[in-house]
Amino acid sequence: MFPEQYQGKMLVTEHGSWNRASKQGYRVMILTLVGNKVTSYEPFIYGWLNEEKNDAWGRPVDILQMPDGSLLLSDDYAGVIYRIKYESNENI
Repeated sequence: MFPEQYQGKMLVTEHGSWNRASKQGYRVMILTLVGNKVTSYEPFIYGWLNEEKNDAWGRPVDILQMPDGSLLLSDDYAGVIYRIKYESNENI
């Protein structure tokens, strides 16, 4: 479902810190690997952490790829499961 630039990449959830003065994480990162080495580590989905207020409203936990190519992402703070799918804007 996702375009070629996402194929062969790895998604990692950063569940978020709970015991730091300045919270970190609370996002999903996309990693590019060449062999066994990570060559890039970039945000894929973020927004659960309000950095100005140092307050989080969600904590991503785990990702499951569905047969149709969409992704399910669990959030143990908000108690929800998000469905993530790619929609092309080529016909807009």
